[in-house]
Amino acid sequence: MQFKQFPSPHSHQKNTDVSIVMRQVLYALVPGIMTYVWFFGWGVIVHLLLASLTSLVCEALILKIRRRPLSLFLTDNSALVTACLLALALPPIAPWWITILGTAFAIVFAKHLYGGLGYNPFNPAMVGYVMLLISFPIEMTNWPVLPELGGHYFGFIESLNLILFNQLSGTLSLDAISGATVLDTMKTQLIQLYTTSEIKQETLFGNFGGKGWEWLNNAFLVGGGWLIYKKVITWHVPVAMLGSLLFISLIFFLIDPDANPSPFFHLFSGAAIFGAFFIATDPVTAATSNQGKLWFGAGIGVLVYVIRSWGGYPDGVAFAVLLMNMTAPMIDYYTRPRVFGH
Repeated sequence: MQFKQFPSPHSHQKNTDVSIVMRQVLYALVPGIMTYVWFFGWGVIVHLLLASLTSLVCEALILKIRRRPLSLFLTDNSALVTACLLALALPPIAPWWITILGTAFAIVFAKHLYGGLGYNPFNPAMVGYVMLLISFPIEMTNWPVLPELGGHYFGFIESLNLILFNQLSGTLSLDAISGATVLDTMKTQLIQLYTTSEIKQETLFGNFGGKGWEWLNNAFLVGGGWLIYKKVITWHVPVAMLGSLLFISLIFFLIDPDANPSPFFHLFSGAAIFGAFFIATDPVTAATSNQGKLWFGAGIGVLVYVIRSWGGYPDGVAFAVLLMNMTAPMIDYYTRPRVFGH
């Protein structure tokens, strides 16, 4: 008699159906999406729609080619989660083809090329993001300037025209309403030998990190707390990742505060909190045991700081996650729980 075998993630908790777990992740993203729209305009909604549609079409086509049941895998919401995570990592004024290309690459190559959900060794959303960042650095580093800092708030129709047709209303120009992120500004000016106190005098900076980014990270923190409360994820990876990033950045900040940003700047200026709760906790590509999750998360936090401080990219969360994805099998091997009776 042949039994049906389902791929990971496997769990022994309540509400462990993959579609339910993925739906909870989508719910947890809502506070971050709402905050995103409030500060950066409706472009994120356009990209979420484009990414979601692209992910479902690509998923259906590959499943058809592989002769797998469409209804079973299309309704598990895993493709939608990948699409949403990637869309939230993209600049909200990026052109439409960026979203479609990155999502298609994530679904086809990073997920199904390895056998589909449960068999992919790397986080698909981050694979798509890194591919876009390396291939199209200009489009991937154009972020809108907040209206309070002289930028323009894009409504839904304006976002559609800009993203789909590259059209701006009135006398607006893309150069005038877009700019670098706070992480990029900090990294660039530190290289030019400005001190952190001098750099933070710019209007782009808030109390801890960038204006708007502080609230966005707090919103993702609320969503991450919801995931822990619903037992969709455990606390081990987020606490280890954010704790190691906080610890190593504190050491260098205490050594030379003029050349090293504060620990809170690292937590609230980029994708650290978003990555800790929604990216690094992927049950397929992360370590499995609780001890392994601590090592896995700590490694990501250290790598994020290394890349931000001495690497070629201002953030580094995506690269850090993918690098630690490669180590997950080794971590699992050395942190296997002791078998009862041995």
